[in-house]
Amino acid sequence: MAGKLQRLSNALRTGTAVAMLTVATFAAAQGLRGDHPDTYVVVRGDTLWDIAGRFLQKPWLWPEIWQANPQIANPHLIYPGDVISLAYLDRVAVTPGPRTEAAPIDAVPLSEIEPFLKDLRVVDSFDHLPHVVGLEDDRLRASRGQVAYVRGLGDATPGTRYAVLRPTVRYTHLLRAGMCCDTFGTDEFDSSGRYSVDFGRYWANVVMPDKGQEVLGHELMRVTAGTLTRGEAGGIGASTLLLDEEGREVRVGDRVVPVDARPYDLQFFPHPPKVQTDYGKARVLAVTDMLTSGGPRDVVALSVGAREGVDNGTVFSIWREGSNVVDRVEKGLDRDADTVAFGDKVRLPDEFAGHVMVFRTFDRVSYGLVMNGIKPTRAGYHLKHPDAPY
Repeated sequence: MAGKLQRLSNALRTGTAVAMLTVATFAAAQGLRGDHPDTYVVVRGDTLWDIAGRFLQKPWLWPEIWQANPQIANPHLIYPGDVISLAYLDRVAVTPGPRTEAAPIDAVPLSEIEPFLKDLRVVDSFDHLPHVVGLEDDRLRASRGQVAYVRGLGDATPGTRYAVLRPTVRYTHLLRAGMCCDTFGTDEFDSSGRYSVDFGRYWANVVMPDKGQEVLGHELMRVTAGTLTRGEAGGIGASTLLLDEEGREVRVGDRVVPVDARPYDLQFFPHPPKVQTDYGKARVLAVTDMLTSGGPRDVVALSVGAREGVDNGTVFSIWREGSNVVDRVEKGLDRDADTVAFGDKVRLPDEFAGHVMVFRTFDRVSYGLVMNGIKPTRAGYHLKHPDAPY
């Protein structure tokens, strides 16, 4: 009797193991493209998203599919030279290859987003921050090896390193639709926080009305950094900051904050939004390099952040809002569109443009990298769940 029970127990364990393998295999197979290769060798310059795009129907789901296989402890620890096998029961497996580089590949090309990780940040306000009140020899600009005088550091400790920042953009979002040209916009500042158009900026700009806006945040750009050599003492009302880093020239009015040891993530695991936002709330605010549209590997600013549950790795699909057109068959071919009431027009479907993954999150704004697309991404486009059908 004991022997029968033992054989039954072994059979149950074997059956359970086979069932678990079948479930993992089925889950992976559902995400694989029908034309996937048997193997793929990881090469320098690959990203996890790009590799997943070669053989997965939904590249942004690669962590879930790869982690369904126990032999992959960490999808980020994949190196140039490793062999990705897809031939055995449609399962994704990784075999270590002749690794010639020590650094694993990442989800995104860090070189594309490094300036937005290191040099830019978005804050609710900046008026309270210490600011540069004067420069060595009463110069108009100061650079590495020269001194800036900062007001507002108080009894800060000499030897502390500070980053010098410059306010550049105010992000806003209209509270009511139909007030202007769209529901997004950026306003530009000079170094003291006043509106200005005389400054090289990262983003495209759309002029918006001042009334009815929600201010989403103010963008600060890192100019350079320095070390505090002397605080406010002996009746002196400004601290001395020795500029010791290559960067842009410092101006009066630039802000100063302590240097963060590691203010941003270096690994990103893509996942869908944790919270569903109302239609029109999540938008592309701006496109980098002063462009009005962008494509894969372009950085965009988004109108949602931690307040809306967005974190690093959140993936959105990007959609052009469907137009409202006149049914000229019903209304007449010669009917002018302006003479037809908005409610009598036909709303066309939104049009899919691509996917974007968030890599830097602030309270009400985030930065994302366009990962793939079938048409340009433009400022004002909507953001939806990555699998949204329309």
